[in-house]
Amino acid sequence: MNQRRSRRPAPRPPEGTPAPAELARMARSGLAAAARVARWADAALGPGGDSATADGKATLSDATAERAARDLDLTPEQVRADWDTARLAGLIEVHGDTARPGWRLRAWNRDDSAVLRGWVALCDAWSLAYPEPEEYEAAAVAEVVTAMPQVLSFLQLSAGPVPVPQLLDLLQQRVTELRTERCEVDYVPQPEVSGSDAARPGAPESPAPWPDASGATGGRPGTAAPEASRTEAARSGPGTGLRPRVPLQRPRPAPAVPADTDAPLEPLLDWALRALASVGALTYGDGQATLTPLGSWAVWVKLEQICVAAQSPAGNIEQGAEDMLRGCAQLRPNAARAEYRAWLAARPVGSAVTELIEAARGEDALLRGLAFEALRVVGAPAEPEVRTVLDEPTLRPYALLWLAEHDGADPEDAHEVLTREEATWLWVDTAAAVADHGEAPLLVRHLESAVQPTVPALLTEVRAVGHPRTVQVLVALAAAHPDPALAKAVRRAAFQVHTGG
Repeated sequence: MNQRRSRRPAPRPPEGTPAPAELARMARSGLAAAARVARWADAALGPGGDSATADGKATLSDATAERAARDLDLTPEQVRADWDTARLAGLIEVHGDTARPGWRLRAWNRDDSAVLRGWVALCDAWSLAYPEPEEYEAAAVAEVVTAMPQVLSFLQLSAGPVPVPQLLDLLQQRVTELRTERCEVDYVPQPEVSGSDAARPGAPESPAPWPDASGATGGRPGTAAPEASRTEAARSGPGTGLRPRVPLQRPRPAPAVPADTDAPLEPLLDWALRALASVGALTYGDGQATLTPLGSWAVWVKLEQICVAAQSPAGNIEQGAEDMLRGCAQLRPNAARAEYRAWLAARPVGSAVTELIEAARGEDALLRGLAFEALRVVGAPAEPEVRTVLDEPTLRPYALLWLAEHDGADPEDAHEVLTREEATWLWVDTAAAVADHGEAPLLVRHLESAVQPTVPALLTEVRAVGHPRTVQVLVALAAAHPDPALAKAVRRAAFQVHTGG
């Protein structure tokens, strides 16, 4: 029986939007320098090559930057800039002191969707791609970063040049709303207080209570929060293209505006527009800003993606493991398992298991998880080969969970076989899959599955675990989360990982 979701006609992009192939060509052109450095790093810094960094962090060492500059006929500064762009776009991943191409780079010349996803990842990280003004407090900068999705949405709806004074007025209104309406996170348990003491914007950023699925605070990982309806969750917009809809909360009294938020917004808006222009999302000059075709398309996609019904694939039985898993990605669990069974029945089990393991070794975290779901359908015949991957750090958490469930452990308790580090690595890997293929509300709800009791504890251990997708995951989580204080902390952690701090 087919359990596929009902289809709805795919929404049409706004009139004048270039075709996907043309958008991908634009993205390839804009990221050409970054792709060139990524390919150089793949050849020169891969296993058996020289070290990318002197300290095992993702920042290029001076010697490596100078070598790349000589080989590519660039300046060291250009190499460093292109290296950072390649990392933010997922074209290159750093593992200790070695670098390897990300899955997007491997698909660069044949997969337009991979190219566009890479560009969107860079666009989401615009505030990391362009240095922020040092003379302004971090709180003021964070407010502008949080408010810019509203500005981008307005630019997209305007479908043309917008004068900067008009954008400044919109930014000022949004920042005022943030200062007036936000609920500050209490980083330590505090007794009830009254009046203006109830909300203190200047409170130190120590451990915060966990947000539940709706964005309210007070829960802990593993504690079931009231399940919000899918319809309501879908109303929360992604972080780059539009203002997220925050669930109804009981507002606290309006806090007094602290001194560091009195910074003028004009130079901060100027910085934000220059940063977005640097990643190719808009053009900025002559007192006005205009979304580029890529920028307009990206904002539109984010507005539409949560409304698009999952489309069921066809012909999965005849596909290789990787294509079959991609085809099943949007199916409901029961329908996906039926596809796995049909696919397995059409080939020898030994070769099928080998093919699934090989797909799990790829760069796409979603396929890694789906491959082990398919191996659960295989059952006992897959056990010997699953055991052989226990020494592979990328697959070890998945293999341990598979073996625990195969040995009779309850799926809800199987995670107890993982060490803290393995559980954290798996959390980041799963978050990467959600960031690449899911919706913003799903990424927010993924917070509940972490083993850490507080947000700062999670961020500390995520930074330490060394997953190659850490920066992209934290940037996507900060963009998706409706709580400004938590998003600010996550964004700061992303910046620290990005800069090697």
